[in-house]
Amino acid sequence: MTLLTFQKDALIEAKTEGAVGSYGPRKRFMLGPSAMAAGELAHLLFDRQDRDRIHENWHTLISGQNFTYRAGLAPNERTALSYERLRLVNEAVGDPADLANDPYRLASLHEWTGPVDGGLCTVASIHYNLFLGSLLDHDADGRDLSAFTSMKCTGTFLCTELEHGNDVASMETTAVLDRTTNGFVLDTPTPGARKFMPNTSTIGGPKSAVVAARLVIDGRDHGVFLFLTPLSDENGHKPGVKVQPLPQRTGTPVDHSLTAFDHVWLPREALLEAAHGRLDAKGELNSNLGNRRRRLLRSISRITMGKLCMSAGTLGMSRTALAIAVRYAHNRFIAGTKPGERVALAAHRSHHGRLIEKLAMVYAMTFLHRTTVARWAEHTDEDRAEVERLVAIAKGWITWQARDITIECRERCGAQGLFPANGLADLPQNIEGGITAEGDNLVIWVKAAAEMVLGHEVARRGAGQLPAGERDLTDLHFLRALLAEAEALWQDRARTALREGPSGNPLSRWNETSPAALEMVSVHARLQAADAFICAVAQAMDPSVRYLLERLCLLFLLRQINEHTGDLLADGHMSGDQVRELPRTVNAVIAELAPHMMTLVDAFDIPAEILASVPIAGGAYIDQYLDTAAPRPAPSPCDHRTHPFVPSRRFMPDA
Repeated sequence: MTLLTFQKDALIEAKTEGAVGSYGPRKRFMLGPSAMAAGELAHLLFDRQDRDRIHENWHTLISGQNFTYRAGLAPNERTALSYERLRLVNEAVGDPADLANDPYRLASLHEWTGPVDGGLCTVASIHYNLFLGSLLDHDADGRDLSAFTSMKCTGTFLCTELEHGNDVASMETTAVLDRTTNGFVLDTPTPGARKFMPNTSTIGGPKSAVVAARLVIDGRDHGVFLFLTPLSDENGHKPGVKVQPLPQRTGTPVDHSLTAFDHVWLPREALLEAAHGRLDAKGELNSNLGNRRRRLLRSISRITMGKLCMSAGTLGMSRTALAIAVRYAHNRFIAGTKPGERVALAAHRSHHGRLIEKLAMVYAMTFLHRTTVARWAEHTDEDRAEVERLVAIAKGWITWQARDITIECRERCGAQGLFPANGLADLPQNIEGGITAEGDNLVIWVKAAAEMVLGHEVARRGAGQLPAGERDLTDLHFLRALLAEAEALWQDRARTALREGPSGNPLSRWNETSPAALEMVSVHARLQAADAFICAVAQAMDPSVRYLLERLCLLFLLRQINEHTGDLLADGHMSGDQVRELPRTVNAVIAELAPHMMTLVDAFDIPAEILASVPIAGGAYIDQYLDTAAPRPAPSPCDHRTHPFVPSRRFMPDA
């Protein structure tokens, strides 16, 4: 094992390599100032040469005083603040239409706003993606969008109903063509058809919506289309629009409501038209799609971009949570092993080990998200279905991991982490919204699983020619190949269950298949993340930065194969010695990464202004929010709450 030290000059001795995952002779190199290493890591994390175009606008925006935490606000005040901030976002956007059509910048907006204001992340996603994006994706020529691009009127999106969530194809809201007026009559026929959870109150000013409703012409149901519908103005809700505020939910408040329509008349141009559905001069529907389900999916196609937005928001929350928790771990000192000794929480493997594993995870999540956004931005008609499935799988995996990461970070900060002012307490609950929004994770994974059981081939590349027992557990490509074998194994189990399931009962047959199929999807998500991570490692220019990324990628992969070692051993893909060695290898990698935790979170580039407003991120405590708090002297450079953690030799791996 290589001795890894971390001193003021940041000199380390380590193994480097020419090819990813294949180690050569020992070399001595300088890690360099941590800021330089963090800078290159940030360059890789944030879209490299496109970083300024994609991220800088939002990074600068949330650095302002208007986006720091405000204590003591009531729920409605917090909601109103989110809308105020939405207008600040709009001022910084440039062209809102361009933003809605740019997957990179649109996802990035959520990534940076999510951690500072979960409500803002929600209403921005609805306004720019679901509302404005839907208008632009249909025939927008001749439609005046200035009220929405100027934020004189906020847009919202009404699709799911109280009794129809994941089965939106069964929604009941109708828009009946009125041949007398050449308009439509929008109606909510039953209490269960009320639109569930859209932000339709008068908080935040006038609002309009695109409403999903069944187009009915002369008594014939043509399926679900979208209709532009004014909801409110400066005087309140429009006639026939009935809005009931829902009880406060968990997480940052948003003005979620139940919304119903009582025979609301809409003009002919309210219908959002495109090739999948247009009315001719006689009021007859022409469509290039032959069935109602496909028309529905085309009408609400912005949901796919919404999945990328939701996963981006939770990704930003995860990185922020780790930045806070790692700083707290270095600033919080406790009794050491000797009388009078004080050591940072970060000195303990039981503490830093958990955070380092989450760091490896969030790097993997970030690289997967970058790859997925790029795939969506560049997709064609031929690969659209495949990319949509990748977006859904990545959304489920990223948001689930984000919840685990933020819960871990909150725990590692103890009671201090329970206070929203310390930046952590609200994050897990805000992520819960992302897990359910734009498609409940389990439901979208079930759909992906059904497609992949028979319609997907596992990418088994990188296995090499050597027998498994002769491969090294530090070889990234070997570990990647093991993960691919795990995916193939679960796919084989799912196919066997499907083939041997009870005939004549499709539901029972799928019930026998779905557990293995869902595990296949889970491993596939991790394999996609591993591929994105390995690609990022190869792009690192500085050897020391590449070394850190390799160690993180190695830790990520070791943890992903850990739960599959029994199967991999049984099928001859791993040896018994490798299975026994795996825990020791994990421990050694954590020890190597421990001195570099601050560098790894500095690369997240959280604005200094945001971190300064979080007491525990800077060595302070929650009492600074008390009106009667005693003034604290400014910490000296040697104050234990701001002095960086330098591990003693006893926390280093043995030479």
